[in-house]
Amino acid sequence: MTKARKLRELMARPGPIVIIGAHNGLSGKIGEEAGFEGLWASGFEISASYAVPDANILTMAENLHAAQMMNNSTSIPVIADCDNGYGNAINVIRCVEEYERAGIAAICMEDNVFPKRCSFYAGVKRELSPVEEHAGKIRAAKATQKNPDFMVIARTEALIAGWGMEEALMRGRAYADAGADMVLIHSKSKDPDEVISFARQWDRPSTPLVCVPTIYKGTTVDQLHKAGFKLIIFANHAIRSSIKAMTETLTTLKREMYTGSVEDKVVPLDRVYQLVGVDKMKTEEGAFMPSESPGVTAIILAAGQSQGLLPLTEELPKPMLDIKGKTILERQIDVLNACGVKDVAVVRGYKKDAIKIPNARFYDNDEFATTNEAFSLFRAAKELKGPFLFLYGDILFERSHLEKLLKSPADVSIVVDRAYGETGRPESNRGAPDLVTLKDAQESGYRFLGAEAPHQVAKVGRTIAPASANGEFVGMAMFSAKGARALTDCYSQLSETQKGAFHEADSLRNASFTDLVQELIDRGSEVRAIDVYKGWLEIDTFEDYRRAWALIKE
Repeated sequence: MTKARKLRELMARPGPIVIIGAHNGLSGKIGEEAGFEGLWASGFEISASYAVPDANILTMAENLHAAQMMNNSTSIPVIADCDNGYGNAINVIRCVEEYERAGIAAICMEDNVFPKRCSFYAGVKRELSPVEEHAGKIRAAKATQKNPDFMVIARTEALIAGWGMEEALMRGRAYADAGADMVLIHSKSKDPDEVISFARQWDRPSTPLVCVPTIYKGTTVDQLHKAGFKLIIFANHAIRSSIKAMTETLTTLKREMYTGSVEDKVVPLDRVYQLVGVDKMKTEEGAFMPSESPGVTAIILAAGQSQGLLPLTEELPKPMLDIKGKTILERQIDVLNACGVKDVAVVRGYKKDAIKIPNARFYDNDEFATTNEAFSLFRAAKELKGPFLFLYGDILFERSHLEKLLKSPADVSIVVDRAYGETGRPESNRGAPDLVTLKDAQESGYRFLGAEAPHQVAKVGRTIAPASANGEFVGMAMFSAKGARALTDCYSQLSETQKGAFHEADSLRNASFTDLVQELIDRGSEVRAIDVYKGWLEIDTFEDYRRAWALIKE
């Protein structure tokens, strides 16, 4: 069904039809959401949105573009205010062709001469075109339209110009007889007496009447309908209310100079997203576009306090230490983004206000001093509902390591450095590493045929004897949606039942991430090892920090 047909059906039903003025797609969408039955593509509002007078300064193309925005963003009919048809009858023909082609349901033309002046501008010269000329425009419009449902509204400004009631009635009758589908009588009187008098004397019952109660603002729709008006237009309230709101907001911002000062005057960003259709866009992206993102969230633990890097970390958390112009955390996010992972959550704790990264969500573990990694991870529990990457916040790693991890088909995968134990990796002043033993593992520390074959993790933790270890846990892991459910279910159960020591920790609150992984293994979950050979660095000591500065080239 065309919108022109929708408007015809609205006009055929009992009762008044009320439409709202708009000036662009957003104001039109808000008007539809508010429950109005149609939109008035207001010349006054559109001109004001361009910051120019409503005086035929804008071209037809500019007005048409605004009407199209309203039409395209809503499902309700749009009636376009086309001033005086943008010229003579020949201009009107082009006007009807273009507006009808754009899907506009109806146009309205007034009998002001070109260039017109807004009805309410005081002290400006005002002339009306001859009756025969405007009637000719109406006939030209009706002869041009292709859709029989398309409507042409004739508007007379006789009362605005002070030409009297008889002139207004004569003009209205002439326009109705020329084929106008409706007649709009306009008045600048502060009470409705003029328009009601016009309606009382109207003798073309097959041509409905339209009014715009901008000035006689105390008159209700019900009163106007009972007086004889079918279509009532609230013509310019969207732009006027937006000007008031913007003025108050921007004046306050300039005075106070911080964005929080206007928080009570603005809608949340989510409201804007909802109006412009961000959720629909996301759905369509998922349905029709090849994804650049693996569809996972990266969760970076950056809550702990580092003693090994004091005094560097006296005022900064370790992930915010600078290495040649970028922090550790920024370097991690660069690699994540390069692999298509754009959804990043960071768990903060020690000196949390110093962790400021754009386009990341933050969760806080304010108990960082008395808890450990498992507790921190579940501060971001709502991020664990789908596939996610887990990263320690103090590691640097090659992009290839992350790419291998993202390709893993397993429900739980951890990155394991098979070169553990080689000389050159300083261990002084470092805590015990997280070591890994594998099922059916080849010899550690060498590249050889079959080294890329998947291995299942048997044990992971800091109490594994180095001689029996097959590698070191790098601090990177990935969970599928199923793996994430297994982890969250496990932690939820443990939170209710676990008392006392938990694997290598004295309690669940002090459990490390590897304690949770070991618990999953003990419960029968398969944990896959992703083999790498060096290509990463944990920054835990001054020696680590010095090596990072030496190794990173940019």
